[in-house]
Amino acid sequence: MKITAFNGSPRGRNSNTGIMVSEFLQGAEKAGAEAEQVFLSEKKIGNCMGCFKCWISTPGKCVLRDDMADLLEKIITSDVIVMATPLYVDGVTGIFKNFMDRILPLVDPHFEEDENGEYRHVKRYEKYPKIVVVSNCGMPGQQHFQTLKLHFRRMARNFHSEVVAEIYLDSGEMLRSPVLILKPHILKYKKNLSRAGVEFVNNGIISQRTSEKLAKPLIPARVFIREANKHWDRELAKLNIPAPEHK
Repeated sequence: MKITAFNGSPRGRNSNTGIMVSEFLQGAEKAGAEAEQVFLSEKKIGNCMGCFKCWISTPGKCVLRDDMADLLEKIITSDVIVMATPLYVDGVTGIFKNFMDRILPLVDPHFEEDENGEYRHVKRYEKYPKIVVVSNCGMPGQQHFQTLKLHFRRMARNFHSEVVAEIYLDSGEMLRSPVLILKPHILKYKKNLSRAGVEFVNNGIISQRTSEKLAKPLIPARVFIREANKHWDRELAKLNIPAPEHK
């Protein structure tokens, strides 16, 4: 199994998203998969111009000369792709949205009706990779991922694929916390990420038990909010900016 992860965090190799993906891929490699993490922040990816030349003038190829040609090749030659992004304004990052827009050459311009009576573009290739979604957000609460979940499901349908596994972590900044008391919790979470990678390669899914563990916050929401507010108060104080009142 060939797995390629596309990390859309602007923080790149220093991101919480990168931590999550790395642990998942380590487990996948342990189970025998060929795995790679691509950091989109290190790639040159221009904006889609909506010119449709990838459908007419140069079928299957974008006219922009940047790194997307190689990334499209990685997508279509993978069995599974990991779509990894931190949550930005209830959705993907700007880097990742540019990446998603530029995968348009992978389908044909003609329309077809799918098995549910909806419409989408026709396949350009015989086989498309399955999709695993990995994301984290800065606030507590799994409900923050509602829009992102729907977005990836709709995108997968349009590209003749499906989302086969999802990992969402709220209060994701805790993954890099230096607080000693959190270290055992962070280590345990990383082990569960690796276990998820093993399970996915061996079974094609992440078990319900492991999924439930990965969805649990590292610390209670009320504790996270209290400590996060204290952090921002300290940062504002360094600049002599009075902090607003908060509970």
